Amino acid sequence: MNARQWSRDLAMGVRFAFAGGREGWFRATLTAIGVGLGVALLLLTTAIPNALAVRHQRDVARADYTYVFGHPMKAGEKTFVVADIDTPYRGADIRGRMIQREGAQAPVPPGLTKYPAPGEMAVSPALKRLLGSSDGTLLRARLPYRITATIAESGLTGSQELAYYAGSDNLAAHIDPPNVARIDHFGSPRSPDSESDPVLTLLVLVVFVILLMPVGVFVAAAVRFGGERRDRRLAALRLVGSDGWMVRRIAAGEAMAGALLGLVLGVGFFLIGRQLAGTAEVFGTSVFPSYLNPSPVLAALVAVLVPAAAVLVTLFTLRGVVIEPLGVVRTAKPARRRLWWRLLLPVAGLAALYPMIGQGRGGGNFNQYLVTGGVLLLLVGVTALLPWVVETVVGRLGEGAVAWQLAVRRLQLSSGTAARMVNGIAVAVAGAIALQMVFAGVEADYTKRTTNDLTRAQMSVQVPDGVQVPDVAKAMTATKGVLKVVSIADGQAGDKDKDPSQTASVSVGSCASLREIATLPSCHDGDAFALKGSDSETDSETAKLLTAAEKHGRTLYLNPAYVGDIHHGALSRWTVPTGLKQAESRKDPTGYERGGFLLTPGALPRGASTAVQGVVYLSIDSGVRDATEYVINTAVRIDPLMQPETLTSVERDGQFESIRTGLFVGAAAVLALIGASLLVSQLEQLRERKKLLSALVAFGTRRRTLSLSVLWQTAIPIGLGLLLAGVVGLTLGTVLLKMVGSTVRVDWPGVLAMTGFGAAVVLAVTLLSLPPLLRLMRPEGLRTE
Repeated sequence: MNARQWSRDLAMGVRFAFAGGREGWFRATLTAIGVGLGVALLLLTTAIPNALAVRHQRDVARADYTYVFGHPMKAGEKTFVVADIDTPYRGADIRGRMIQREGAQAPVPPGLTKYPAPGEMAVSPALKRLLGSSDGTLLRARLPYRITATIAESGLTGSQELAYYAGSDNLAAHIDPPNVARIDHFGSPRSPDSESDPVLTLLVLVVFVILLMPVGVFVAAAVRFGGERRDRRLAALRLVGSDGWMVRRIAAGEAMAGALLGLVLGVGFFLIGRQLAGTAEVFGTSVFPSYLNPSPVLAALVAVLVPAAAVLVTLFTLRGVVIEPLGVVRTAKPARRRLWWRLLLPVAGLAALYPMIGQGRGGGNFNQYLVTGGVLLLLVGVTALLPWVVETVVGRLGEGAVAWQLAVRRLQLSSGTAARMVNGIAVAVAGAIALQMVFAGVEADYTKRTTNDLTRAQMSVQVPDGVQVPDVAKAMTATKGVLKVVSIADGQAGDKDKDPSQTASVSVGSCASLREIATLPSCHDGDAFALKGSDSETDSETAKLLTAAEKHGRTLYLNPAYVGDIHHGALSRWTVPTGLKQAESRKDPTGYERGGFLLTPGALPRGASTAVQGVVYLSIDSGVRDATEYVINTAVRIDPLMQPETLTSVERDGQFESIRTGLFVGAAAVLALIGASLLVSQLEQLRERKKLLSALVAFGTRRRTLSLSVLWQTAIPIGLGLLLAGVVGLTLGTVLLKMVGSTVRVDWPGVLAMTGFGAAVVLAVTLLSLPPLLRLMRPEGLRTE
């Protein structure tokens, strides 16, 4: 046997696939569609790293946070002023920047050809569509600028990103880094690479392995579509003189033909999917089609491995099939599948992962090769164990209704085919269960509970310089959906007007507002209080400042100046009243506990309103739709630089959330692929049994009985597959949790949810296969040419 003979036999198989009449074309097309779907997803997956890299590059190129604290930049030929005016809208984040050009040589923002003039703005295509739709009514009131330009792709991170640049001519007067800063270029300065989190790196690696493994299983199954009919056709080749190995190579060539056609279809599906990806947004993430360019090396690897896998899988599956001139011996009782070598795969996977137990943040990084190999071996163990489990279980199933007996007998005759159909879903569910356990186990490390008390306030508004706190409170009180407004203005008091040695905080508000931050004995406008009870150090500073004030006629200075600081607001003198009342400190709605002094508006010296900066806390009526949008619109109407904040009970790490989002996106794509593969495989199985179904109907078998038998044929192996997936998934999840040093805890709701998703996919596929099943169950199907 030589390479020439191999190539000749493979080429003959390719010719049979395309010149073997309707039967050959149908099988080649069926295989090509299955392989094409898998190849498309593989190409999309290999393009993801490049897409993420391009998104990051675009984001870095337009970054405008280059201000260095303590070294304010002077206006020049290359400078411009930029303000961060990001805003949320109905759950979506909108990137907003207000810019003012100061010098003729100031760089233009990426994606623009010129600076927008005051009152004008440049918007992203997605934002332009939103503003022009009926859903953008409230947003149009928030952005009262005339659209004069569209941001090009080079200035955006995704096709569905909402972003805009608004022009201004008075930003320089409001410089307050980092929200409003003067800079001379776009792009983040190069910083030393920070040490990566080994746990997050492990999550990324495992996510990729677990999402790609079902795709590989599906591609391997797709090249075996129509195998039984193909094997019967091969018997004719034996009749004309071909030996056993020759017909096997011809069969491999026929499968390779379908795989090669699948590569072509896969490229087409990929190009279609890439264009569709440019119009979609999944979990807040979008890309431009140009971002999805697969790595040439990985794409070449896919192009080589898929046809090679088709040949190897075909040769492997034909090892137990005897193809003789008078037929194919497949129905004889096969030898029982051995268990020992199937158990070696998951055991080897556990052995590869065992040395890394306890590694992670405190023990170093994980070996990516051992992680990849160990996870792969465990998941491949599912595909190896499932045929044995199905064969063992269905071999012991016996009496029952007619539909049950038909299903069980069919599974007993072809348990391998049944297991092959559900291998992909079993692998996907096993991986999803493991990841769900890991995410649930480490979530606490990347989730921080805030001190916000959402029963007292749900939003807060920081009042910028130049805006009076009472004016903001009054406007918010009149805003639709606002139930309660608490306004506090904070400042500082010192014993000197410049560089004071003793300082304390000063908070100004109405009696009702002050009661939100302190327990007051009694309160009237004009009263002042000294706070105690926040902590001993703060109380001591307040007492020292009062002692210092006694030396200067009980006079303190509000908003004292410090050398080198950008000083805002006027300096005011405050005479501490005799018999100053005492008040007990209380945490505000954000959990902050103030010290120092409390003043009502009547106790504040004349002209001292600019010496304090305010915050307004809002209680929102949850029954009013878009209540938060009304609040933001009111704030922007008062001052475009004012940014209300929605208070939350928890804060999650951005990288952790990005990885979880990537998992959901990938899982959705893999489940869709698996559903499509199951449907194609189910239709192929029904087509193989067309004459048998017709014969049963002709002999009087009810269609309901046959439909139930088909349902049982799917439900039994799926049930076994999900059970095995649960065991392997829990095992893998436990090992991964021990690797990252987290407490092993089974997230049963998550496990049940993942299993339920897998079962739902199978149920949907079964329902979709019922119409063609009913068409096949006709006595006319017995007719032949």
